Amino acid sequence: MLAAERHDRILTLLAPTGHARTEELARSLGVSDETVRRDLSALERQGVLVRVHGGATLRAPIAGEEASFLDRATLATEEKVAIGRSAASLVRPGMTVMIDVGTTALEVARSLPNDYHGTVVTCSLLVASELAGRARIEVLVSGGRVRAGDLALSNAMTLAFFQDLRPDIAFLGSGGVSADAGLTDFHVDEVATKRAVLAASARSYVLADSTKHGRVAAFRVCDLDGFTGLIAGTMTDAALTEALRNTGCHVVTSNDLSARP
Repeated sequence: MLAAERHDRILTLLAPTGHARTEELARSLGVSDETVRRDLSALERQGVLVRVHGGATLRAPIAGEEASFLDRATLATEEKVAIGRSAASLVRPGMTVMIDVGTTALEVARSLPNDYHGTVVTCSLLVASELAGRARIEVLVSGGRVRAGDLALSNAMTLAFFQDLRPDIAFLGSGGVSADAGLTDFHVDEVATKRAVLAASARSYVLADSTKHGRVAAFRVCDLDGFTGLIAGTMTDAALTEALRNTGCHVVTSNDLSARP
């Protein structure tokens, strides 16, 4: 296993609880404690975790705030790629596809087949830029105020844009998804847009890597029965898994690329 692969795996292992001991990581990775220590030192230099006696903890953002785009881009990268591929497997030629903002949403855009033809609507300049060179994809971008970092668009203009659309399928980012709070987000001006997309789309899937499971962001978007399904690398929160099952929500993991609702 290459160092970059180990780093991704370490961050995934840290995600459920935010901390882990060196020997636990070594056992999971099948490497020596010393190798893990070197990996933890490298990740600490990147600013994504803090080494503590006997292990490491994830560097947490200020309570109630979302980590920066650059910080999020270094977390669970392998899992986000897998989520992107799972999402792309649900897309069919000729569809109108809504792709939201965020690091995982960007992986959905990257995972669309090179020969895919259809329409993609988005409020992300990064997603639009990723797909702009695809001759067979019509890319429609909402207006709105540009947020630094992830280049998301949001305001009343963005909301009006999505209220007039009827996507065949939508892939929405998340600040957190929990059994009790449902789908939540860090940005209050994006909540109304997400609700409009959920109401208008024939099918809607929430993109949630393991760092989002059981997490509650500041602003409620909807309950767990407000979307068609959830796409994850693996399910790490037992309460969330059970709650999704009880609502009849379609759960897609990277082990089930052929799944269909």
